[in-house]
Amino acid sequence: MKTKFLIVALIAFVSFTTAQNDKRLKGMEKHFNAVLESTKAPGFAVAIVEGDKIIYAKGFGYADYENKIPVDANTLFAIGSSTKAFTSALLGILQEKEQLSLDDSPLKYVPDLRFYNNEMNNNIIIKDLMRHSTGLPRHDGAWYFFPSHNKDSLVARMQYQEPFTGVRQQWYYNNFAFLLQGVITEKITGESWEKNIEDKFFKPLGMTRSKTMIDGMKNGTNTAFGYRLDDDRNIKKMDYYDIAGMSPAGSINSSVNDMSKWLMTWINKGKYGETQIIPEAYIKEAMSSQMVVSGGLPNDEMPDVQFANYGYGWLLHSYKGHYMVEHGGNIDGFSANVALYPTDSLGIVVLSNQNGSAVPRLIRNIAADHMLKVTKTEWAKQHKEDLEKALKAMEDTKDVDKSGNVKGTRPSHTKIDYTGSYEHKGYGKFNIALENDSLFATLNGDKIYLNHYHYDTFELLDYTEGKVDTTQIGNSLKVTFTTNVTGDIDFLKADLEPMTDAIAFKRTPKSLDVDTKTLEQYVGTYDLMGTEVKAYIKDGNVLYVFVPGQPEYELIPTALHKFNFKVLEGFKIEFLETDGTIDQIKFIQPNGTFVAKKKVD
Repeated sequence: MKTKFLIVALIAFVSFTTAQNDKRLKGMEKHFNAVLESTKAPGFAVAIVEGDKIIYAKGFGYADYENKIPVDANTLFAIGSSTKAFTSALLGILQEKEQLSLDDSPLKYVPDLRFYNNEMNNNIIIKDLMRHSTGLPRHDGAWYFFPSHNKDSLVARMQYQEPFTGVRQQWYYNNFAFLLQGVITEKITGESWEKNIEDKFFKPLGMTRSKTMIDGMKNGTNTAFGYRLDDDRNIKKMDYYDIAGMSPAGSINSSVNDMSKWLMTWINKGKYGETQIIPEAYIKEAMSSQMVVSGGLPNDEMPDVQFANYGYGWLLHSYKGHYMVEHGGNIDGFSANVALYPTDSLGIVVLSNQNGSAVPRLIRNIAADHMLKVTKTEWAKQHKEDLEKALKAMEDTKDVDKSGNVKGTRPSHTKIDYTGSYEHKGYGKFNIALENDSLFATLNGDKIYLNHYHYDTFELLDYTEGKVDTTQIGNSLKVTFTTNVTGDIDFLKADLEPMTDAIAFKRTPKSLDVDTKTLEQYVGTYDLMGTEVKAYIKDGNVLYVFVPGQPEYELIPTALHKFNFKVLEGFKIEFLETDGTIDQIKFIQPNGTFVAKKKVD
């Protein structure tokens, strides 16, 4: 048995060595290194697959830039949204087993699911989730700034996420649609999405280094760190981002050697070796046009791009006359691209540890030019020239104030009035607090400084190790506070989704802890223009008021002698004192302010 394994391993090694000497690849690495230099990327890995063979697999640069630890073909990278094809393929398997139909409503499998309106509830089918045709925009702030490990709680947010168009009217990328696919898989199989991915793909394909959660990167060996370029194009390390419950949309970490097996499966009609991993019928459907991404004729700049469509978890294009199926991936510090050329039995995967990087696209195109024997484009040179033009344009306009900032304005309220909790049911909840005369928000465990911009608009600046990142001033996310008719801050609005109106987070003032003895001074009967209003304590330590003909109202303490009505927006009470004794109630409400005098027993 050991001898047989040794022979198989030796054959594989000889085949791989021969492939590395493929004449089509001559001169390719020179262009790879030119990309590494021009992009200032820490590192990347690339693998090329043809048929059922790895033609080429190699790492460039560093997985750990500070310690100069090199990348190799087994180095783990985050593949981001290249995960999506895995998630949709699980549904393809379930369809083959007749456990669902892609024409079914997702509500059939997730009974508590609701979308924003009845048009969506009645018309969205599973295919719409797979091809980005639900009518929803991205709403990425809802998971990026407010992550949760509970997939069901994330799905529940979709009911409050506004669409920007009708169902199947326009293609628009949406990560929540792929989260929902993962949840459907979980409901049908009774197993987590993570376990389904491992059992249906990683294990049968021998993707032994691949992981579905960030812990695989944090605690693994031969893993890459993520990096970005700062404003001065210096390489800076980034923290790993835990995508948490949004895992079906982009949590897989893998190496190019492991991903090569995934490519082979798609190239060979769903088979890996003699095993049918993915149904052949699904492979054809997933790599066929299901939704038009954008229209338009080829132009002078891109004469070879004949179409831009979407399948299931795959983008579809033409590349120099060849049918191309691909998907990128971006998550903090990492960029990826997985590409198939089905009619050429060719696959290319590029994984990079640079944030928002052009590296995967450039390396993919260089490799494709060599393998497809087409006219070669000087991709590295072209990118360098484009980059130099962009940097010059930025330099020429750096002193131009495009912010629209109105100088010399002040907030309409004192800082304490902006504190409280803010919530949007489609996004999440966060707090704003006052510390040493400064306003701070807490988002996903990160402390954010609110810097006054103008009027009631503030900008959010990173705050780490006791310091505000002042380099972000003028370029960071702006939020605007609004007031209700009684003058209270009622909402914080942020342009988190460009396809809809600003996302409005409702404010709830922070309630104070007031002991029973303090509350007792407010208890009594008050005369409101001949009507007796009663204030009393019940439920242990809660103050209520009762107006005849109306329900009793619970009061929430917000400041000394000040209370908000728990269930009425814009209604509040202030108790007034004379010579240290409470003797009046002031009712402040949208239709006016009314004062009631306390009766003396």
